[in-house]
Amino acid sequence: MEDVKKILNETIVLPALRPDIFSGLYAPSKGILLYGPPGTGKTLLAKAVATECKSTFFSISASTLTSKWMGEGEKLMRGLFAMALEQAPSVIFFDEIDSIMGARGGNEHEASRRLKTEFLVQFDGVNGAQAQEGKNLLVLAATNRPGDLDEAALRRLTRRIYIPLPDAPAREAIINHQIAKINHDIDDDGMKEVLRITEGYSCADMQAMIKEAAMQPVRELSPDELLHIKDSSAMRKVNAGDFAKAVAS
Repeated sequence: MEDVKKILNETIVLPALRPDIFSGLYAPSKGILLYGPPGTGKTLLAKAVATECKSTFFSISASTLTSKWMGEGEKLMRGLFAMALEQAPSVIFFDEIDSIMGARGGNEHEASRRLKTEFLVQFDGVNGAQAQEGKNLLVLAATNRPGDLDEAALRRLTRRIYIPLPDAPAREAIINHQIAKINHDIDDDGMKEVLRITEGYSCADMQAMIKEAAMQPVRELSPDELLHIKDSSAMRKVNAGDFAKAVAS
């Protein structure tokens, strides 16, 4: 994700660290949407942004803003933006924003419509307050279903970043990072085969597959042997065949 990290660095991290430079025409977008297939690391990127940008980070889900009381959701939305502006520089992260900002339609509940309207009003209002007070606030959102978002919300999330499935170098990096912690016997040819059979896997799929492959040597031991071995180094090394079994299972 080198390209994605570069975009996030110049859009979020650097403006938060050097607001004196990133102003006027250099001012970054105030709304960013991360979209792509499930399990590609959109939420993980948001967590990394929270660490790097040294800003106040608000992580928001649908349960944070919804309430059974009439009008409470709009008050929570307004309070969120007011607090974020007070604590600026801030980043508000909406995880699975399609659950909050889905397209408005005839069968929609009135409370849901009011919550979406309040988001749109607060987004525009806070941007005006930022221009006057020189404060930096960013709305960062992630979704697997960008087509379900309301058009007005999409218009405000002007910077849209597609998070793709990991390519071969990315999958190799994931595997090398994970198997560095265990005994393995995977040479270059074995790695090429593993990369071939994992084409189309997401980052989450890769994580589950690697764990399954690492369990293959454990399953070859009887319960009695497992209880009496010194440590994991006494088990046989994980090889490319274990990965093939994990993919097939």
